[in-house]
Amino acid sequence: MAKSITVDDLDIYYGDFLAVQGVSMTIKARSVTAFIGPSGCGKSTMLRSLNRMHEVIPGARVEGKVMVDGQSLYDSAVDPVAVRRQIGMVFQRPNPFPTMSIYENVLAGNRLNAKKMKKAEADDIVERSLKGANLWNEVKDRLGKPGMGLSGGQQQRLCIARAIAVEPQILLMDEPCSALDPISTSAIEDLIHELKSDYTSVIVTHNMQQAARVSDETGFFNLKAAGEPGHLVEFNSTQKMFANPDNESTEAYISGRFG
Repeated sequence: MAKSITVDDLDIYYGDFLAVQGVSMTIKARSVTAFIGPSGCGKSTMLRSLNRMHEVIPGARVEGKVMVDGQSLYDSAVDPVAVRRQIGMVFQRPNPFPTMSIYENVLAGNRLNAKKMKKAEADDIVERSLKGANLWNEVKDRLGKPGMGLSGGQQQRLCIARAIAVEPQILLMDEPCSALDPISTSAIEDLIHELKSDYTSVIVTHNMQQAARVSDETGFFNLKAAGEPGHLVEFNSTQKMFANPDNESTEAYISGRFG
């Protein structure tokens, strides 16, 4: 069941350093939201705060609210591990587990959740997840082979299959195509579009055209100067953002005048 995310006046810190300041936005369920902006403006930090990956770094913390369907993710009663189960993450570089087969890579999250699975159930999860990641037809005859033996684009789709195998409600993707060639990028973009029917997706991208192609809404982040915190300049439908943004600096960034 895809869920919406509401962020209210969020400040994100690394120790004493305020990295991202005062972000408020609502991310709609069953939509794709893109975060764009120059390097170092806090896009990935913002993304990681949405599933509490941020606080894995010593001294990192947030102030403000992140709510998923009205439930505060940062409530003291909430288990961060449970949050990360609900909100999957796909990283910039494909990271299949090197010692595991394609089959075991898909199941890694389910096994971690200490579920004893019958073979038939495991087979079903693997097939469903690989089909969901548009990878099944390419790998179904070599499920026992190492995940690392796949091409870069296939490895990234394997990581998406691994993320959706545990049936999260939200998928976060941190520049999922930046290490991939154009054909693989196109396959991942098609997949992001298809996943929208079941998941709420948030993607960080440096590629303006990609944001325009895959997302329904876009958040533009920027910083006033080096060493200053990143902030959300504008959050709008992608169509409006790219055709007629509210903010001059959004237009300057999108049209390539800086960044």
